[in-house]
Amino acid sequence: MERPSVEGALVAQTRLKEVALVTPFQYLARFSSLIEGQVFAKREDLQQVRSFKIRGAFNKITTLNTTERNKGIVCASAGNHAQGFAYTCNTLKIKGTVFMPVPTPKQKIEQVRMFGGEFVNICLSGDTYDDAYKAALHFQQDNQSVFIHPFDDKEVIEGQATIALEILAQTEQPLDYLFVPVGGGGLISGILTVFKAKSPLTKIIAVEPAGAPSLATSIKNNVNTRLKQIDKFVDGAAVQRMGDLGFSVCKDLVDECITVAEGRICQEILDLYSKEGIVVEPAGAISLAALEQYKDQLKGKRVGTLICGGNNDITRTPEIKERALLHANLKHYFIVRFPQRAGALKEFVNDILGPNDDIAFFEYSKKTSRVNAPAVVGIELKSEADFSPLLERMKAKGFYGDYLNEKPDLFQYLV
Repeated sequence: MERPSVEGALVAQTRLKEVALVTPFQYLARFSSLIEGQVFAKREDLQQVRSFKIRGAFNKITTLNTTERNKGIVCASAGNHAQGFAYTCNTLKIKGTVFMPVPTPKQKIEQVRMFGGEFVNICLSGDTYDDAYKAALHFQQDNQSVFIHPFDDKEVIEGQATIALEILAQTEQPLDYLFVPVGGGGLISGILTVFKAKSPLTKIIAVEPAGAPSLATSIKNNVNTRLKQIDKFVDGAAVQRMGDLGFSVCKDLVDECITVAEGRICQEILDLYSKEGIVVEPAGAISLAALEQYKDQLKGKRVGTLICGGNNDITRTPEIKERALLHANLKHYFIVRFPQRAGALKEFVNDILGPNDDIAFFEYSKKTSRVNAPAVVGIELKSEADFSPLLERMKAKGFYGDYLNEKPDLFQYLV
């Protein structure tokens, strides 16, 4: 399998001149203060399709000959590749079909429809990217169309590599570190191809969601490995198996691979919006979310990050807030057994809850017999330190039944 090259990235840069924006490499004061150094973010959320994926999709599709274009093209995507694919189909007047997982945020589906117009048909299939991928391959075989892979393709990777060319042109001094989001591996393998040739002293740190550590697992096993289960929340970076071409590049060139908890990513989404006014999707926040756990090694360093996408569905905001609170140990769910005496609920509110504690969820477990029934109660705290005193009061007064945060099989039905 032929690897991507710097020369291929330079050709892609010429092809993309009238299509992809040269996005800013923005200095971020809050993060610079965090590490006591300098932090910059490549703002790929400012592309017309609000992610870097336009680069790889357009570069690949423009290499197709007339016969291939006339057969039609097909892709599978969790959202962002689909938008780049759709935009390219509309621009070049090529008929295309997009397969997307059923849980894909509605906002991304609508964007694909808008960018593709009459040239694109959308098919929802399966729960994950891998399910949509299989369906797209069946379609491709049945219709003899051309499959445009979102990441495991040389020309796609070289399109993504143009980001690295831009970063190098936008920095007067070499970066010490560059944190890169990882899903299928197309972005990071493009970055590695350019940086290891042009700026070899820059350490490239791969960042994955903790619930889908495809690269980390594959590096540990020394073979590209399919994960049995993944957390699909970080939809732009949650794949069960990364691309073979991307893995071959990463295992040889990446300096380190780390994971970030989904709850930490959620907190960064909220912070970027409230403090910097930047709207990002989960995958777009992951490289910045990683800085906190890595900050001791970054003191005084010049650090680059990538905001790879800004296609966040606003309807996901409650889940994002919930995950952030749970990660910070500020929200807790209990089975509360109310003593069979008058005024028990009032006693719970007045004597059990602390002055800064709030009931955020309340539901009797037996709706037909509420007098003697335990209740599922969610309590939101102002400080993590308030948890132990709350638990002690519940047990001392006979209200404690069970703690659900530590029971994922039960807990998944509540959030």
